[in-house]
Amino acid sequence: MARKPHKVIITCAVTGAIHTPSMSPYLPLTPADIARHAIDAARAGAAILHMHARDPRDGRPSADPSVFGEFLPVIKAETDAVINITSGGSTKMTLDERLAPPLRFEPEMASLNMGSMNFSIHPVASKINEWKYDWEKAYVEGTEDIIFRNTFRDIGRILAHLGEGCGTRFEFECYDIGHLYNLAHFVDAGLIKPPFFVQSIFGILGGIGPDLDNVAYMRQTADRLFGDDYHWSVLGAGRHQMPVLTYAALMGGNVRVGLEDCLTLGRGQLAPDSASQVLKIRRILEELGFEIATPAEARAMLALKGGDRVRF
Repeated sequence: MARKPHKVIITCAVTGAIHTPSMSPYLPLTPADIARHAIDAARAGAAILHMHARDPRDGRPSADPSVFGEFLPVIKAETDAVINITSGGSTKMTLDERLAPPLRFEPEMASLNMGSMNFSIHPVASKINEWKYDWEKAYVEGTEDIIFRNTFRDIGRILAHLGEGCGTRFEFECYDIGHLYNLAHFVDAGLIKPPFFVQSIFGILGGIGPDLDNVAYMRQTADRLFGDDYHWSVLGAGRHQMPVLTYAALMGGNVRVGLEDCLTLGRGQLAPDSASQVLKIRRILEELGFEIATPAEARAMLALKGGDRVRF
């Protein structure tokens, strides 16, 4: 069995590249808003902050390191949270574009999608009557015909340049069972060293569904492949967020929340920020008898290099 963490790590994904401004007025778009949401989430109990950037002019996903540079130092100055920079960017970015921010800032952690996949939110387009910005509708509808690319060669490049080259460790994002086997391939090749932080993702169209049997199967498969060498974390997309996280926590998992993954706090209630989701899952976990990991405890669990060794 994989080790059961003494305390639960809460990761918070503040803005992402999936949702668009017309889907929620609370989605942070400017560097100042992204920083504020991240700081509030850390103060609410998130030990890890998973960061994307937006073009402040119209909220579209951005891979511009200068935009990241406007909020990363602010967050670092105000919190002790582990800052995790995406290497996934958005489905429309090239690998060079996606890698530009983490290679520039050499964070303690970065996300790493463990395979190419269909990744779609196109059904949402039919539910929106008015779009705030002209790029949004085409962006959302276009996900019907886009593949998120991360080939074995791409993954190897990220591991070499960002991992070995910068001392960055990874949130290994696994959207399906096959992604666990992709991860095991790199482990067996000696390119990834424990402890691994495996983020299992449920409920994305194109990935594994949010059925609780799938959550259990993902856990069992990871146990079989990685034994005691990994820490497991889970996110549930959209309305599946809290049920999936609660179930996973009872199985020894860590959890991820935030407006990247879910825009609501409850049925029919938009979340005003990511911190409100952190507080909700924290309350659930503490009522179930779990303790919440601090950033220092998360660093120790995941063998991170420390906030003093980043470049921001």
